[in-house]
Amino acid sequence: MKGKKSTSKLTLPQIDDLLKTLETRFEKNRNRHPAIEWSQVRDRLDANADRLWSLHEMERTGGAPDVIGRDPQSGEYLFVDCSPESPAGRRSLCYDREALESRKEHPPKDNALDTAARMGVQILTESQYRELQGLGQFDLKTSSWIETPAGIRALGGALFCDRRYDHVFTYHNGAQSYYAARGFRSLARV
Repeated sequence: MKGKKSTSKLTLPQIDDLLKTLETRFEKNRNRHPAIEWSQVRDRLDANADRLWSLHEMERTGGAPDVIGRDPQSGEYLFVDCSPESPAGRRSLCYDREALESRKEHPPKDNALDTAARMGVQILTESQYRELQGLGQFDLKTSSWIETPAGIRALGGALFCDRRYDHVFTYHNGAQSYYAARGFRSLARV
């Protein structure tokens, strides 16, 4: 699922604060992007200012977005949620709209896929999640929904991952389930 671009606008002070936060995090975590310089990322952000809204939403919901690489085909920088635990502002969500609508009692406030689409981001795939885990230890106490193959989703399931016992696990659950400790991690391309 490609992230949808939002028409929402940020104020100049919001933009300045976001750029300072992103630069500080970028410099503090050089191990995530050793061959990339902030000036290159900043130039790309300046040329694609419409993507700042998505990064702002990642930050606002507790994702702590940071650059983890660059797409070799498109040249886009890949910003991923690098918060130690699944972003706090995106937890207690079932997987998708169908799962939300199937919930007759005690439905959650929303679902992961619709929330990601409104933010203009993509939910991580299993391989992207595992790549992130190669850069640090994430989700030691929480878990994160990941993109689920259509065949599994058609049978009512959805996938999520976490890290326990120094190992990354992929699990399944009913797509309509939701937990206070499960959210989703996202990817924004700039």
